[in-house]
Amino acid sequence: MSKDLRILVLNGPNLQLLGRRSPEIYGRQTLEDVTQLVRQVARRLRVQVDCRQSNCEGELVGWIGETPGTFDGLVINPGAYTHTSIALRDAIAGTEIPAVEVHISNIHAREEFRHKSHIAPVCVGQISGFGTAGYEWALSALVRHLRA
Repeated sequence: MSKDLRILVLNGPNLQLLGRRSPEIYGRQTLEDVTQLVRQVARRLRVQVDCRQSNCEGELVGWIGETPGTFDGLVINPGAYTHTSIALRDAIAGTEIPAVEVHISNIHAREEFRHKSHIAPVCVGQISGFGTAGYEWALSALVRHLRA
């Protein structure tokens, strides 16, 4: 049997506010609810996940930099850093770890400044606009990609 896949799931700035911040956009599920969903999906897929959240760009970059040899893939919701962080983009590109970008809201249907993702070009895919179910689909798609 092949080794268990290990997936790092990162959440960026303000995602600790899920359930309270703009529920009309992000819904009422909390970050803990999202984490439980991801863990449930991981069990079903028979993979290991490590879920983390930070408001600090440097911490996120550091975690991504530690992935080679530890994790097989990355699911990332970079939050607002999606539109501003060349550092996150470079970290993902530099590690060459397969990544899927996920967003709860449809970033392409919101303010124009949210339409551009610096992260998407270095990811194998992006899931946007399907609420927290996007995490389930991102993890499933990444695992399928890794096992192909």
